[in-house]
Amino acid sequence: MRLQINGESLEVPEQIRVVSDVIHHFGLESKVFIMELNHNILDKSRYFDTAVSDGDKIEIVHFVGGG
Repeated sequence: MRLQINGESLEVPEQIRVVSDVIHHFGLESKVFIMELNHNILDKSRYFDTAVSDGDKIEIVHFVGGG
């Protein structure tokens, strides 16, 4: 399956079915981030039940600290 993630077209395993699978695949579980799926910001409570499909556009913005 192909997803467009942060503007880059990436091939991801077919086992990825929901947003939480994408988060796990990219190792983002411990990060603070906001995710947008097809131009809609997702609430964290929807990560486990929001399906992803071939061609979906995902934007992931995570925060970094520094000084």
